[in-house]
Amino acid sequence: GLMVAGCKSAPELTKDQALKMVQDKYDQTPGVGVNILVDDSGMRQGATSKLWDRTKVYPNKLWADFKLTADGKKAVVLPSGGDTIEWRPASLDDKNYTVVMTTVAANHLKAKDMGDLQDEMLPGADTAKAGKYTEAVNLTGVPRALQDIAHTPGNKLSTKKQADFALENGAWVLKRIE
Repeated sequence: GLMVAGCKSAPELTKDQALKMVQDKYDQTPGVGVNILVDDSGMRQGATSKLWDRTKVYPNKLWADFKLTADGKKAVVLPSGGDTIEWRPASLDDKNYTVVMTTVAANHLKAKDMGDLQDEMLPGADTAKAGKYTEAVNLTGVPRALQDIAHTPGNKLSTKKQADFALENGAWVLKRIE
């Protein structure tokens, strides 16, 4: 038979419900370490906080090697997998030079600040809504010094995302995050 779409109203989808669905999705996903870009002042902060020690200065006075301390090894993983940070800026004026480290602490992303939900067309869904929100990294369990370094320019601790929801069998479900 022919189905007639009646005027039954869809249950409301509040910002809080939408945010909770996104956070639940994040919480079901394995936690991840946060990539942190460390610049010159960050290297100094890390050395002062005993996360790494300078072990070698090169004749050009520009390059240096730093070794992760025991505390450093508990805090970060280097892309090379080793324990030596190779500091190799191009010049003294190279203020944009950074090295990347990943936090050992792996956390779930955080969803926050859900915006107003807008009606949306979604393939395969009769009723859909979309909401923009902020996806933020979670620095729980990361040493204070490293958290401070993570807040320096160049580090992206949050991203604007959009979540799409569809009404299925009378209930709202999260369809995708982009």
